[in-house]
Amino acid sequence: YSLNMFKDFVPMCIFSESKDGSVAVEGKVEHKFDMKPNNENFEEYGRLCRERTNKSMMKNRQIQVIDNDRGVHMRPMPGLVGLGANKDKKKTVPVKPAEMKRTRRDRGELEDIMFKLFEKKPNWALKQLVVETDQPAQFLKEILNDLCVYNKRGANQGTYELKPEYMKAADDAGAE
Repeated sequence: YSLNMFKDFVPMCIFSESKDGSVAVEGKVEHKFDMKPNNENFEEYGRLCRERTNKSMMKNRQIQVIDNDRGVHMRPMPGLVGLGANKDKKKTVPVKPAEMKRTRRDRGELEDIMFKLFEKKPNWALKQLVVETDQPAQFLKEILNDLCVYNKRGANQGTYELKPEYMKAADDAGAE
């Protein structure tokens, strides 16, 4: 290898930190050395670099067949629960499928589905309707405000029921 010395570079200083946290200036860098492989070693150096890169990219995973497939080895031991866990960390809440993005249906199609649901049962909570229709809650609220009355008190508190004018239409449609 050949060493190339430079004096024209960004000035640098060397610092050290002791165990008690105090910082001290140890020195100033005055010369910069670049190490370059000689021309006769250049191909060998290139091969060495490629080998290092390939070696770092290789995965050394092992597959092991477990005879006991009941998962006994995978269960935590009774005395080891919570030993490695940090109690200060907040628990991550898994994303529920109900919170995933829902796509809006056509308004007319959704109204037909809503009428069929209200034929089955006269009162529905918003969460039940979200599950049944698989629609976004905000979109459902817009349609419910047009079609239904929200019960704020009484036996059916917190539920929606069809407005009287739609109940007659639903009854007439069911009678035909």
